[in-house]
Amino acid sequence: MAKALKRVAIVFSGGPAPAANAVIAAAATSFLEAGAEVLGIFHGYTNLQEYDPVAHPMTESEHYRVLTPEDIRGIRNTRGIIIGTARVNPGAGVERPSDLLDPQRTERLARIHHALRDLSVDALISIGGDDTLKTANFLYEYQRHHVSEDNRFRIVHLPKTIDNDYRGIDFTFGFFTAVDVMAKELLNLRADCIATSSYFIVETMGRKAGWLSYGVAIAGEASMVVSTEDVHDDLAVTERQLDSVTGEEKVEYRLSMTALVDRIVDLILEREKRQQYYGTVVLAEGLAELLPENTVDGMPRDEHGHLRLSSFDLAKVVSDRVQTRYEERTGRRKKVRHIQLGYESRCSPPHAFDVMLGSQLGIGAFRALVEEGLDGHMVSVIGQLQLQYVEFSKLINPQTLQTEVRLIEPGSDFHRLARFLETQTGRRFAWSPGLRLEPETKKPPR
Repeated sequence: MAKALKRVAIVFSGGPAPAANAVIAAAATSFLEAGAEVLGIFHGYTNLQEYDPVAHPMTESEHYRVLTPEDIRGIRNTRGIIIGTARVNPGAGVERPSDLLDPQRTERLARIHHALRDLSVDALISIGGDDTLKTANFLYEYQRHHVSEDNRFRIVHLPKTIDNDYRGIDFTFGFFTAVDVMAKELLNLRADCIATSSYFIVETMGRKAGWLSYGVAIAGEASMVVSTEDVHDDLAVTERQLDSVTGEEKVEYRLSMTALVDRIVDLILEREKRQQYYGTVVLAEGLAELLPENTVDGMPRDEHGHLRLSSFDLAKVVSDRVQTRYEERTGRRKKVRHIQLGYESRCSPPHAFDVMLGSQLGIGAFRALVEEGLDGHMVSVIGQLQLQYVEFSKLINPQTLQTEVRLIEPGSDFHRLARFLETQTGRRFAWSPGLRLEPETKKPPR
């Protein structure tokens, strides 16, 4: 099988993540030592999806590089991504299985296929988040429907996201580094709050799930954490909309900003009873996507249709309202500030665990393609860095062709850990075991 793969391409797509170079180096080294040639495709699918053999050819050094041992030696712990990345969506327009048969909707997928085959690529290693997994599956299905077997390249995908919300793997590389970096920032802010008897509302990355915000809150000793999984009961309001595909009315749960603000004010008042006049509150950025539709209507979106959350300062909106609501309820003023954390962590030096995990995933790409002869699989790691391989079909919804996010399960041990360590207000989580008592500060309220 090793001899059958003479040329392998690596593409990295989506946001950066610590240990990206460990993944690339391990995968490239494995194939180079087996005698295969390795191409590093620059800037994700940007150039591949625009490929035209005459007008937009793939040019070495401009659109890709042939990786050598010297290129990848000693880069396991380095920052950034040696082949770059970008957010593009070659599968835009493919929304259901029948779309894969439509030449217009699959035009960019066809361009990618032709670009890689014209480069004599036998296998593609895709590295990226859930949208990149979706693209990998589109390419796999496109070839299955449109390309003869002897003209296909095989595809394996390596899961990447600092959000850690991937189904099929316990932890994704970069997650622990991102938690560590942001938790240290949060501890600095907490010390500032203690010194000034104030609060910080801290918004972290985490579009769809709360793994990152919860991890930062636990390691950074936050007073409270709220993520998308927490939008239920009093934090939720219902909104009725027509499904764009079926035309049927559907009910969605949206975030009640009023309830969120009052919950934070309740926290402040509870802590004041304990003579604790400071605190930090961590919010997952994805809460913005759960605001009522009229609140986010007209906001800029990326190529995948997601809100550009960096352009909506959720922490500022919440902090301003908390400050106002606190004054309404108490007649006193309270200093409440805001900050967004996330970009600081994406290209920071990787945590040792992320280097080990990323390296194993990179080697897993070689083992999947060469030793197992697989196609259309995601490489995963469980337990003590034990490799396993998951079929795309087990990770993709067969009707919508969408990936399914792994959420924190309410009431799970990880969820309860965060709730146990935050300040208890006595009404929100009756099952939480006991109260957390912090060292008191005698500084009077402002």
